[in-house]
Amino acid sequence: MSSATASETPAADRAYQHVKAGLLDGSFPDGELLSEGEVANALQMSRTPVREAFLRLQSEGFLKLYPKRGALVVPVTAAEARAVIEARLALESFAIDKLAIEGLEAMTAIGRELAGHPACDGTDLSDAEMHVADRAFHATLVGAAGNPVVTDLYNTLRDKQMRITSTARTHSTRERITHQHAQLAHTLAAGEAELAKKQLREHLLGTVRALGIAGGSYLDPTGDA
Repeated sequence: MSSATASETPAADRAYQHVKAGLLDGSFPDGELLSEGEVANALQMSRTPVREAFLRLQSEGFLKLYPKRGALVVPVTAAEARAVIEARLALESFAIDKLAIEGLEAMTAIGRELAGHPACDGTDLSDAEMHVADRAFHATLVGAAGNPVVTDLYNTLRDKQMRITSTARTHSTRERITHQHAQLAHTLAAGEAELAKKQLREHLLGTVRALGIAGGSYLDPTGDA
């Protein structure tokens, strides 16, 4: 962002964007107490716009304010994390079903598109870039179904997804994630809807397990550990 553009952005918005970015990429971890003064000094602004940003983020459920102490980063519970991933599975499975009904050509087209997506390799991506590519891969699948209501619902999960999965974004899981993306793309290209949904479930189950959370009956109906 240029200095001219930054100066045109209201200070409260800049503070909000700065803090929210830190919340979503894990820079401000669960349980951390954020200081108005420290954020204000980092952004070279007064505390008032930072306080406004904190209030906005509190209304969104990210922070809990404590007068004269700061703002606590509200921890994501296991139940919340699992609920978000369950919602993803439902919406992405719908997309696969919709594409299957539209026919082999529709499935083959999205499969080929996804096969060339950066999220299927990610070798040259930083962790943060891989995180963004991961989300874009799945959003592309949902968008291909052509249902704007489902797409909007999926997009409302964006911030929660990014915050939850930021703690699972490690080099140790990247090989598994990119392999599963490539595998899912190949299966879609082959027009195998049921297998694609099975692979999707396994992929998302791996995400909750990487967070140290049990899959639950929907994500893991077999109950395997």
